[in-house]
Amino acid sequence: MAESAPQNTAENETAVQDPAEDGPRPHKPASTRPDRSTWIAAGLVLALVLWMGSGLVFPAEEPERVVRDDTVAPVAVSVRDSRAEPVEQIFIAEGQALPVRDTVLRAEMSGEIVALEARRGDDVTEGSVIARFDAEEREAARAQAQAELERAERELDQAETLLDRGTGTLDRVVNARTARAAAQASLVSAQRAERHTAIRASFDGRLDDLDIEVGEFVSAGENVGRLIDLDPLRVEIRVPQQVLRGIRPGMPAQVRFITGETGEGEIRFVGAAADPQTRTFPAEIAVANPDSAIPAGISAQVRIPTGEIMAHFLSPATLALATDGRLVVKTVDDDDRVVEHEVSIVRAQSDGVHVSGLPETAKVITIGQGFVNDGDRVAPHPDEREAPRPDEAASVVMQEPDPAPEIDAEAISPLTPDDPAMEMFEGDDAPIPAPGAQ
Repeated sequence: MAESAPQNTAENETAVQDPAEDGPRPHKPASTRPDRSTWIAAGLVLALVLWMGSGLVFPAEEPERVVRDDTVAPVAVSVRDSRAEPVEQIFIAEGQALPVRDTVLRAEMSGEIVALEARRGDDVTEGSVIARFDAEEREAARAQAQAELERAERELDQAETLLDRGTGTLDRVVNARTARAAAQASLVSAQRAERHTAIRASFDGRLDDLDIEVGEFVSAGENVGRLIDLDPLRVEIRVPQQVLRGIRPGMPAQVRFITGETGEGEIRFVGAAADPQTRTFPAEIAVANPDSAIPAGISAQVRIPTGEIMAHFLSPATLALATDGRLVVKTVDDDDRVVEHEVSIVRAQSDGVHVSGLPETAKVITIGQGFVNDGDRVAPHPDEREAPRPDEAASVVMQEPDPAPEIDAEAISPLTPDDPAMEMFEGDDAPIPAPGAQ
């Protein structure tokens, strides 16, 4: 029966073996039908292709582009119109009052002081006697020299007479003439010594010191006193090399002494060689001092007008220091942009300063200059506060603080919440500084 059963091909039949039977299991050929995982992968690929292709058939609408406006509103500042005015330039220097003439009195001979004709602090005139030496010895020496001269003249007359008669010699005449010349020299020395028996004033002035007393022995050349002349006073100052060209002899000067006295003076000397250590030049101002009321040696301030210059009078608060160290003033031009001007201080007062370097007219930023830089656009507002005036008397005034300026709604603070500088205000009750705050 097994032989008559229909035969199946090797591709369609499978050998069946009883599990209990021993021996190898016949090989089962692999099936050609796709399994389940293949169908799943094919489906995912098809879905992906369909999704990508749908964008070509039905393109998505392009979203509207949002344009971000990053424009920063201008900072609000306060400005004040300023006009340049002529200002007198004044060179100010500190100096010392000195006597116009100052000399030391010395004894011209050795001897004993027998009389004092003046005392310390007295005003004396030229040639007046201050002290006298013992003159007896000097008078005797003069008398002896006079007698020697008379004897020498008689001997010369006799020698010449004998020579004329032929009984004398020429050598005798020569010797007599020599003796007369020596006697004349001795007499001159004795007369000079007699004149030096008195210490006299060499000019009109004040006897500022006298260190001798009656009965004291003084040697020749010894210092015995000091004589000074205080009219006019000589005020000595030092002139820097930068302003030397503007200082000339004959220019007027105002002098204020530390004791409170004031006077008008005139420059009478300007040095031509600078001090190698300070690079300054000496200068002297003569100040009238009648009756010698102003003493020598005190300090004095000298003010010398040197010309005029156009300058603006501003509050010191408007001055700023640039990053490179220049002194600048910030102004606003016609396009509301900040312009920095380098300035120089011409004159300083307690309530303001005169500066040069600005145009004739300028809108000076008075509040907020610390928050703007050169070229920034700003929102200027007029400063309603009273403008400083030059030459006003300095005084201490207690007043209410100025109200904060009104800020434009579009003006913003230069500090934003994400600014690193905000760390300084964390934990503090102080508000963020508004534009223009100082």
